[in-house]
Amino acid sequence: MPNKAEILLVNPLHGLAPYVEKEDEEYMSGAQEAHFKVILNTWKKELMEEVDRTVTHMKDEAANFPDPADRATQEEEFSLELRTRDRERKLIKKIDSTIERIEGKDYGFCDQCGVEIGIRRLEARPTADLCVDCKTLDEIKERQLTGG
Repeated sequence: MPNKAEILLVNPLHGLAPYVEKEDEEYMSGAQEAHFKVILNTWKKELMEEVDRTVTHMKDEAANFPDPADRATQEEEFSLELRTRDRERKLIKKIDSTIERIEGKDYGFCDQCGVEIGIRRLEARPTADLCVDCKTLDEIKERQLTGG
């Protein structure tokens, strides 16, 4: 059983240890890019496995219930599951484009202002393409436009 310190050192999203920066290491070095590529590929693999489980589940659980309420419940469950898979499909596309950014040496820098996004933010959200400041401004603008 891992101790408390070891548990805190593991990225809960994918079971990978966070990147430990070396002294005087250049931002988005080859080692950092490789680390995030592993995270992204692991995440993508997990999502693809979930898609396979969903297909199997829907085949196994598909039944023609005589009771309309049971049928409606099952259809609603399948509908929710399919919506979730659709969001994950879009996330897989974003993961693929992020991997392309890593290969193009454009990963880790804000799309709007060009500053470093930061290792810890990328650990939390590997597909982030905006720094915290630009993302905050975007969210404020969105709230102003939508009134929410």
